[in-house]
Amino acid sequence: VQLAESGGGSVQAGGSLRLSCAASGFTLDYNAIAWFRQAPGKMREGVICISESGDTMYYRDSMKGRFAVSRDNAKNTVYLQMNNLKPEDTAVYYCATDLIPNCPVERAAYWGQGTQVTVSS
Repeated sequence: VQLAESGGGSVQAGGSLRLSCAASGFTLDYNAIAWFRQAPGKMREGVICISESGDTMYYRDSMKGRFAVSRDNAKNTVYLQMNNLKPEDTAVYYCATDLIPNCPVERAAYWGQGTQVTVSS
């Protein structure tokens, strides 16, 4: 099982980024994928999760309306669309799975290496 994030970078506040999570070594179709993030000096927190059926679950209400998740099973890829980014969104973003079909993914067994997102004011 491997997950690989990409798409991070530096943007100004109000900007957008789309992160990708490429999955390999397992069947993405039947599994939920979650996005987490960890800012410097802070604990890792859940961002959003998408189930095998495409249902979405936010770990925090503050992310509703700005973050969205989608999946393309044919490409074995899950996407995190982030809009109206704020400096407090600066973090390393990770995708993860526990090889279960439904959200939430709480204690994922498999993680990507992370991708840095930096939002400047």
